[in-house]
Amino acid sequence: QVQLVESGGGLVQAGGSLRLSCAASETILSIDTMGWYRQAPGKQRELVADITSAGSTNYVGAVKGRFTVSRDSAKNTVYLQMNSLKLEDTAVYYCNLVRPWGLSFWGHGTQVTVSS
Repeated sequence: QVQLVESGGGLVQAGGSLRLSCAASETILSIDTMGWYRQAPGKQRELVADITSAGSTNYVGAVKGRFTVSRDSAKNTVYLQMNSLKLEDTAVYYCNLVRPWGLSFWGHGTQVTVSS
């Protein structure tokens, strides 16, 4: 099965930028939907951004205009560019891959901590 490995998390100051990477062990198909989710302490996991099989992107309102999700086919990697980071962005970020028939794969997560 597909393995997803997130990287790029860390400690950053509010207002700073960070780029998360999600490397897949197999080729990411054009029909796949790739997404980023996050889970803060005491809160349920929520969708942050995704890029559909049609190439369209979706973002949760809290990150709209600040985060950008993209793909790099040559590297089998999906990115989440995070700009103007806020304290409330602190969470564990997870990469997700969904096949058209519903089969889902998850990474193990990478911690993002935004400080003052």
